[in-house]
Amino acid sequence: MIYLVTDRKIAAKDFYWILKETVAAGIEGIILREKDLETEALLRMAKKVKAIVAGSRTRLIINGNLAVAKEIGADGYHSGFENFINGDRENLKNFTGKIGVSVHSCEEAAEAERRGAHYLLAGHIFETSCKKGLEPRGVAWLREILDTVQIPVIAIGGIDQRNLNKLQSLGLHGAAVRSLIMKSPEPKNTVRELRHQGLNYHE
Repeated sequence: MIYLVTDRKIAAKDFYWILKETVAAGIEGIILREKDLETEALLRMAKKVKAIVAGSRTRLIINGNLAVAKEIGADGYHSGFENFINGDRENLKNFTGKIGVSVHSCEEAAEAERRGAHYLLAGHIFETSCKKGLEPRGVAWLREILDTVQIPVIAIGGIDQRNLNKLQSLGLHGAAVRSLIMKSPEPKNTVRELRHQGLNYHE
């Protein structure tokens, strides 16, 4: 499964057009991650994106703003590890969608699973401009995460058409990308290329 993590600031073309193209290409999930937007602005955006994914197989996940996720009835809510541990968990009790957490160690992965996360976003795996100067954690580290938890794991960080095959045999739930799609002049083709390679994913 392929997931898009949005970033309107690096979009090569119109933000909503890019999302429409990815949905048309069959992308499995959109994680709406526009962290600088206040709640009202993010809510307006989320409603537009929900209309784009309506009737498709694409799941809409809201990053970092639980109020918006609840308001629009999002398929999921995604949180950083610290926020999940320290702030979100009480408020999440009446949220009916999937709950995802970003993790950067096996300890965080195990704790997030113990506290009720439904899936994990683990990275960064390969070198990426989004994490300049930071050493990628690599495939061996990702394998350790997968050995630590039973819930689905999505890999993120520098994933593209050239290295996706390195993740094929791990038993991942999916792979998430940001700049590869957001900067693509032909996002539909980019998503199709990634989905064509596929992953032998586990639920």
